[in-house]
Amino acid sequence: MTNSRTAHATAAEAESASFMKDFLALIKIGIVNSNVITAFTGFFLAIQFAGRHFLDELDLLFYVVIGSSLIVAGSAAMNNLIDRDIDPIMSRTKSRPTVTGRFRASSVLAMSVAFLLIGEILLFSASTTAGLWGIVGVFSYVVLYSMWSKRKHVSNTIVGSISGAIPPLIGWAAVEPTLGPGAWALFLIMFAWQPPHFYAIAMRRTEEYRAAGIPMLPVVKGFARTKKSMLAWVLVLFPLPFLLPQLGWPFIVLATALNAGWLFIALKGFRAEDDLKWATRMFVYSLNYMTILFVSMIIFAVII
Repeated sequence: MTNSRTAHATAAEAESASFMKDFLALIKIGIVNSNVITAFTGFFLAIQFAGRHFLDELDLLFYVVIGSSLIVAGSAAMNNLIDRDIDPIMSRTKSRPTVTGRFRASSVLAMSVAFLLIGEILLFSASTTAGLWGIVGVFSYVVLYSMWSKRKHVSNTIVGSISGAIPPLIGWAAVEPTLGPGAWALFLIMFAWQPPHFYAIAMRRTEEYRAAGIPMLPVVKGFARTKKSMLAWVLVLFPLPFLLPQLGWPFIVLATALNAGWLFIALKGFRAEDDLKWATRMFVYSLNYMTILFVSMIIFAVII
């Protein structure tokens, strides 16, 4: 009897772990986390620049963190629902729970809508502007990107970059609804960072995107054209740190050094013998770049 109960408990624990893994895949937890970090950065910088005290704004922090998490998770789940016909073709996405049937389409739709509604209620509780920017973010990701441009236009990555650049505006708007130059600087940095990041992914998965009929830049224009675009977007990043003078020269020097490092790798791509290996280097650097840059913003906002 004891062994039977133990086996049953072990099976239940395994099922619970499997369910949680599938749920986190459904809401794309990695994307949720990265967007919450940028939303928090916008929130924190707005507080620092306005001369307000962080501990006095914990209610706004709750609305921003939970609200933005829910709308990103809801949007990601909706994206999985929309893409369930093409996800089985790509090895990167074929194990998503919307493909395997772990979650029914009706359940995913209901959960997604619930997350979006609750998230928007929380963001509107922070400020009307934060809630409105949340709606813009959801619309740009679900409608403009997932339902329209992703399958039709080679510019889909640029369109998708709009939604990815909005979380800092949401965080900032919770504190200062009128926004300001700093908020738009964060938006531009996030917007310009995304194309070289996602083009690197697209290069590594070119044949999968081709099989799925997704007109990603490497599929339509080839690797040489993609490398030129990635270089152009890295160059766009160079002047953007200067839009945040409140963080001081140490931040600008660090950000410029990060940009120079990315530029060096981008230029090496034109002589790369292994394009996929080079694309992987660009992808890894982009992740480290964004992490270091946004963490440094928070640090310099405190010490300057």
